[in-house]
Amino acid sequence: QVQLVESGGGLVQAGGSLRLSCAASGRIFSSNSMGWYRESPGKQRELVAAITSGGTTNYADSVKGRFTISRDNAKNTVYLQMNSLKPEDTAVYYCNLRQLLTAYWGQGTQVTVSS
Repeated sequence: QVQLVESGGGLVQAGGSLRLSCAASGRIFSSNSMGWYRESPGKQRELVAAITSGGTTNYADSVKGRFTISRDNAKNTVYLQMNSLKPEDTAVYYCNLRQLLTAYWGQGTQVTVSS
């Protein structure tokens, strides 16, 4: 099994920054993709950013230029640096790990951006 533990959410004013972290433990294979999704009331869960174990990244258009995803493969940890935050970024952010056609999810961390 795989466990994902997120940290770093909170309340921030518009224009501010937050950094999310997600540490994976358990049976982790060297080839995987880790990423962040978010879900807000009335909206479907959407991809924010993802990064493969080889370093290839993918971002939602709405966060390009503001968010940066990175990972430490030795620590099985993925980070999301969020800058220039907007009220519309308010959501529960979920960490995700995909390997061998299986997806694992963290418990979610709330990010609230006040205007």
